[in-house]
Amino acid sequence: MGDSSISIRGVSKTFGTTRAVRDLDLDVPRGSICGFLGPNGAGKSTTIRMIMSIIYPDAGRIEVLGGNALSNKDRIGYLPEERGLYRKMRVGDFLDYMARLKGAGGPGLAKRVRDWLDRVELPQVLRKRCQELSKGMQQKIQVLAAIIHEPELIILDEPFSGLDPVNAELLNHLIKQQNEQGRTIIFSTHVLHQAEQICDRFFLINRGVKVLDATLEEIGVRFDPRTVLVETLNGAVDFSSIRGVRSSRPMGSSRSVEIEIDERSEPQQVIKQIVATCDIRSIELRRLSMEEVFVRVVRSDLGERAAQVAKEELSHGTPVKAV
Repeated sequence: MGDSSISIRGVSKTFGTTRAVRDLDLDVPRGSICGFLGPNGAGKSTTIRMIMSIIYPDAGRIEVLGGNALSNKDRIGYLPEERGLYRKMRVGDFLDYMARLKGAGGPGLAKRVRDWLDRVELPQVLRKRCQELSKGMQQKIQVLAAIIHEPELIILDEPFSGLDPVNAELLNHLIKQQNEQGRTIIFSTHVLHQAEQICDRFFLINRGVKVLDATLEEIGVRFDPRTVLVETLNGAVDFSSIRGVRSSRPMGSSRSVEIEIDERSEPQQVIKQIVATCDIRSIELRRLSMEEVFVRVVRSDLGERAAQVAKEELSHGTPVKAV
């Protein structure tokens, strides 16, 4: 297994006539923050459930921390996609119970529970029953239940569900802190811009097929940016007549223009032509978003129609039955 917290080789899983995961190979390096990304129903949760030994693959093998999830359960923190609290338990008692289940009891546990509630800005809920909390509060409590025993591997399935932007940012910060302490973090999401903020590695899956597995740096090298942002000094200019420009459209500012370069042209050569056309205040290549990368990969591997479906689901959250 080497430097991998998780190693997956040749894994497939079928439910009836649906192939949820197909011939999957994946390594999650120790100490990384890895985003499992893709539209709803892509196979992310199925993969996580197999990692956790909740279900088993039809073919292939999975190693988790050198063994399997059952033999290393106290070293793993897991937030499942299906949420669940002991609704009538008080929050402090619930977190205390979850920590003890993972072998993290002891005289300092009560203080640790209070400290964690302070860190997620919920000190007032210690004595409240879980059923009294809002959906967002319940989500934060379940995240705490997954990490309160300080596991070395943390797996979070759609952790941002139900969180407003402020609490999503708080969770981002919490995930980064855990990683800085040496923990491996995996989380799945179909909201790609959230993963972009914190991940150093990305695993993209669509219709059960792995379409990308790379670090952020590797993605930057593989996918040359082909969108140029230009701000002129004297008002927006139409650059569509320049050789190599696929499209030119004004942005929010009257001086700003977004230019898309066609795939056969060299971006730097097109930029030289743009600069020679008029007086420029600023010009830069815009890095591709993960959504754009995903759609480009899906288009290449699975065709234009699959790419369009994926784009709609990622952009608008189109409900698709998860597998």
